[in-house]
Amino acid sequence: MIERIIHACIRFRVLVVLLSVLLAAIGWAAWKATPLDAIPDLSDTQVIVKTTFPGQSPQVVQDQVTYPLTTRLLAVPGSTAVRGYSFFGDSYIYVTFKEG
Repeated sequence: MIERIIHACIRFRVLVVLLSVLLAAIGWAAWKATPLDAIPDLSDTQVIVKTTFPGQSPQVVQDQVTYPLTTRLLAVPGSTAVRGYSFFGDSYIYVTFKEG
């Protein structure tokens, strides 16, 4: 099997060289297109859940939206912290996940 591959590469050496150069050019282009960040993102992996409950006070939003969602999001696999904030008609829940 390997012997046939070697003989085919020798027989079609121009094609092998052209494919090698093409592969090297594609690799070089991919390397140049890869973004480089001088300052890496060191923040935690985080998801922000925004909900709206128009016209409701922060206490109603807390009792009917924020608290139930926060308690359910605590059970999400990999979550390390869940914080909820209630405002007039809006609620924000921040879920932080462990790295990896």
